[in-house]
Amino acid sequence: MAERRRGRERPCAEGEIRALHFSFLSLLRNAFSAHRDWPAQWRSPEPKPAYDAVIVGGGGHGLAAAYYLAAEFGIRSVAVVEKGWIGGGNTGRNTTIVRSNYLLEESEALYDHALKLWENLSQVLNYNVMFSPRGVMMLAHTTHDVQSFKRHFHANRLAGIDTEWLTPEEARDWCPGLNIARDIRYPIVGATLQKRGGVARHDAVAWGYARAASALGVDIIENCEVTGIRRAADGSIEALDTTRGVIAAKKVGGSAAGHTSVVMDMAGVRMPIESFPLQALVSEPLKPIVSCVVMSNTIHAYISQSDKGDLVIGAGTDQYVSYSQTGGMQITAHTLDAICELFPVLRRVRMMRNWGGIVDTTADRSPILGTTPVPGLYVNCGWGTGGFKATPGAGHLLAATIAKGEPHPIAAPFSLDRFARGRLIDEAAAAAVAH
Repeated sequence: MAERRRGRERPCAEGEIRALHFSFLSLLRNAFSAHRDWPAQWRSPEPKPAYDAVIVGGGGHGLAAAYYLAAEFGIRSVAVVEKGWIGGGNTGRNTTIVRSNYLLEESEALYDHALKLWENLSQVLNYNVMFSPRGVMMLAHTTHDVQSFKRHFHANRLAGIDTEWLTPEEARDWCPGLNIARDIRYPIVGATLQKRGGVARHDAVAWGYARAASALGVDIIENCEVTGIRRAADGSIEALDTTRGVIAAKKVGGSAAGHTSVVMDMAGVRMPIESFPLQALVSEPLKPIVSCVVMSNTIHAYISQSDKGDLVIGAGTDQYVSYSQTGGMQITAHTLDAICELFPVLRRVRMMRNWGGIVDTTADRSPILGTTPVPGLYVNCGWGTGGFKATPGAGHLLAATIAKGEPHPIAAPFSLDRFARGRLIDEAAAAAVAH
């Protein structure tokens, strides 16, 4: 299945790098063979004995970091090790909202940095990641919501981030089908709108970064689980023990989402994160009906429509710390009830499947990105429900931190030691869906 998904109809020789350029002519040429002759989009080599840098975790963040290390910082002796298949974790399991309308200055800078990279990512990677800036609307249901969102609105305007305040009628005009009746359980009293926000195709993001990184010499090593981390006599990183042998590395970047705590514990670093299942659901395909992303913090639900026509519905995190990829059924039921109240036209739509991705959460709802007490070991985690929207930005900042050995200025506030210093970045309200 994985081979078919990537278009791997003709295998590459080990070590071969094909920088295939997608164009109208390449599509036309391959159309005559029913698209059966596309080459492999990235290499799958055996691990080398040593690398300058190894990224643990082959999701969007890890692949992006590897790409930027090679493309921007000239470090091409890089490997990405993934215990399963690339994009098989949160990148392939959770929803795909892109936005930057956070409250605090540190978060605004971080997510807007990512959003600017999103805007021309398909051109940079020469791969259609299907970024669609169709707008992200966040609904207000109570007086408290209005006060909180107006605060976000003004903070965003001051930071130069696009945002609009909508009346219930304007919200319905922007997204037809939205129920703005006053007698529903969660009446809509207003909304904020970021038109630059939208959605992207999650698996295309992973594949795009994978093929671009591979073309620059990065080794993408799947089915390679890290089982231990070796440290030198001076305490610095020396090598990784994996299911495919020992891999020496000068620098290691951990980007394993909910399993980051497990990986970091191998190096003696205890991470202040908890892991929860985050549920999502997908409906049967429909004609275009939901024109933007609609989010509600009060009811812990959000909805968008993918390029394939299915409705993508997200819930809040499960209440219990777990590595289960299902979550509680009561959360699913509550979410669907709320969505059907906001969009009565969807009541007869059939849900096809639901799943859960393991998200890593911190006490202040903000990520951890930077150095660790172990020399040569770097970390990118704690994104909670906000990981996908940060994919290009998080990867770029992690790559910059690894390359220079010190945090990037945008990433500096999100250091691991902020929990000891008390300089927390509490984004509980602006996170939209509670985590």
